[in-house]
Amino acid sequence: MSQPARPRSALSRLPAFPWDRLEPYKATAAAHPDGIVDLSVGTPVDPVPEVIRRALAGAADRPGYPVVRGTAGLRDAMVAWSGRRLGARGLTHGHVLPVIGSKEFVAWLPTQLGLGAGDRVAFPRLAYPTYEVGARLAGCEPVPYDDPAALDPAGLRLLWLNSPSNPTGRVLGIAELRSAVAWARRHGVLVVSDECYLELGWEGTEPVSALHPEVCGGEPDGVIAVHSLSKRSNLAGYRAAFAVGDAAVLGELLTLRRHGGMMLPAPVQEAMAAALGDDAHVAEQRARYAARRSALRAALLARGFRIEHSEASLYLWATRDEPCWDTVADLSKLGVLVAPGEFYGRAGERCVRVAFTATDERVAEAVRRLS
Repeated sequence: MSQPARPRSALSRLPAFPWDRLEPYKATAAAHPDGIVDLSVGTPVDPVPEVIRRALAGAADRPGYPVVRGTAGLRDAMVAWSGRRLGARGLTHGHVLPVIGSKEFVAWLPTQLGLGAGDRVAFPRLAYPTYEVGARLAGCEPVPYDDPAALDPAGLRLLWLNSPSNPTGRVLGIAELRSAVAWARRHGVLVVSDECYLELGWEGTEPVSALHPEVCGGEPDGVIAVHSLSKRSNLAGYRAAFAVGDAAVLGELLTLRRHGGMMLPAPVQEAMAAALGDDAHVAEQRARYAARRSALRAALLARGFRIEHSEASLYLWATRDEPCWDTVADLSKLGVLVAPGEFYGRAGERCVRVAFTATDERVAEAVRRLS
């Protein structure tokens, strides 16, 4: 008897999961007598602020289904924060949408927009790998770029911007953002700006949102910004993020996500509203990261590294002008694990990404070993 045909897996469209390649180097680093210092992944390690934990605990007794669009209180908080922090004008509840972590949104946005074969999705040549994954999951053509204005607009449906950048920490200035948005609008291309590190600028150009009036002219048409509370509020485990911008696009996404049951848990919605309403904990966390960044930056420079960009985000983009895997191997022998730049595109093959999200004790230990 013949076996029934199995559906073709979407995995066939995806590259190999890159982090598996780091496992041997992780094992080497873990064998260090004083333990591993893992600077490869930007995972928050500091406590969730008390104001957020109180909000979560206070909403624990929520037996009913949450709403996909978010509670009125959460929508108020997203609108208020976007106006206060991004400078966005004229926003209403229809201009915001909570999502179950920004990675989920990035990975499934092309599919949820109805894109598919024949459509093209563009993203920076050095970039968070999930932009390409999202394009491939939808069956679209992924298109890396150096300059968005140099792209062929034929078939291009979605343009990803990322400032501050993961992995490089590069910040796009107002003129660059304005040029990209204007170009996309001329060609009918939706701009989605990943701004998850916007509140973590350190030096040079201050990070600005694509929804800032000087970028989009005070009108969100054709522009969506994506924000996460994982880094600025230590909420990676809560999967708390949101999109803000073009109300027509977000309205369609809301309807689709209601069909799919893509709802943020009710206690997390309350915690998220509390986090967006409190700026004090963000300033405290920034101070922690600034100290860790300063210590690691000095240690890397003293060891002969060159730091490129890195004016924002939670990473130092470092190079010794050698293949990135050679750098990873050398540092792993010191018990220090970093991410190879090749994970973020071939243009990063001579750099490594060094996260400064480890504890103060582990960062101090990394500095000691690098000295």
